[in-house]
Amino acid sequence: MPTYTVTNSNFNISSKQQKKLAEGITKVHNVVTGANTYFAQVIFNKTKKNNHFMGGKKVKEPSLFLLGQIRAGRSKEVKDKLISDLKHVLVKNSKLDETQVWVYINDLPPSQMIEYGAVLPDSGKEKEWFANLPVKLKKKLAAIEK
Repeated sequence: MPTYTVTNSNFNISSKQQKKLAEGITKVHNVVTGANTYFAQVIFNKTKKNNHFMGGKKVKEPSLFLLGQIRAGRSKEVKDKLISDLKHVLVKNSKLDETQVWVYINDLPPSQMIEYGAVLPDSGKEKEWFANLPVKLKKKLAAIEK
């Protein structure tokens, strides 16, 4: 955790932009929350043509949406900085105006999530969680973290 889903509507995101967005989102999450980078995954989706409506009317301008599902337990200040910094990453790497960028964060209880085959730790308990993982998985995660 977190899982960030990026959805673009009415424009294309290049592979290079996807890489920069994924790196930026991962870095922001790591720096702001202190969570290891191997927890962050970024998934890209594109709406089909004519499948985006607002107020019952077809949207024609480009839009970019980020839905982040993160572990609950972080302060309002941390989450405020997280969404602000994420917005800046999206604007910078998409070249869209900030009025075309949407960021949502959902808190989920860590006890209701499994990643890498293990129930996730409470925020701040990552080192203890990592210490109890199988050696093979520790090596895999350490390689992702580099």
